[in-house]
Amino acid sequence: MKDGNKILYSKGKNDERYTPNYGVLPILKYIPEKAVIWCPFDTADSEFVKEISKTNRCICSHIDYGLDFFTYEPPEWDIIISNPPFTNKRKFFERALQFNKPFALLMSNTWLNDSAPKQLFKEKDLQLLMFDRRMEFLPAMKEKKITFSSSFYCWNFLPKQIIMETLTPPQR
Repeated sequence: MKDGNKILYSKGKNDERYTPNYGVLPILKYIPEKAVIWCPFDTADSEFVKEISKTNRCICSHIDYGLDFFTYEPPEWDIIISNPPFTNKRKFFERALQFNKPFALLMSNTWLNDSAPKQLFKEKDLQLLMFDRRMEFLPAMKEKKITFSSSFYCWNFLPKQIIMETLTPPQR
């Protein structure tokens, strides 16, 4: 645990969920050529890092590497793209907005019911990259039914405010 004004990293049951490959693919077409992408919640094994690295320079800085999103910033980067922990989400978005650089952070759509996004994006244009179906995060939850949908919550990243994309999960 950390003290004072520093954020606590929860080991909540839903915080260590990983975005599957098919959840990363729809965001790729919006990444500008030559942009340096920072994936602050990802290890080198992340699907974000694997896919983005095929076309762009990608920096990963997971807390397991000792690189805390609230105290660390890479020397050079253009856009944040990642799946932050769902616990303390407001703090993650506050920090992302403080950089005043584009970002795309994957988050549950239920967050739209909260007052936080309304307050945080009151003076800034929230952009959403939404999907036609629900995404199954990894490792799979015990319950087989996915109970929430997700979107990339973006700022200064997409060409328009709301975009709908198709998710194509692997055939079972």
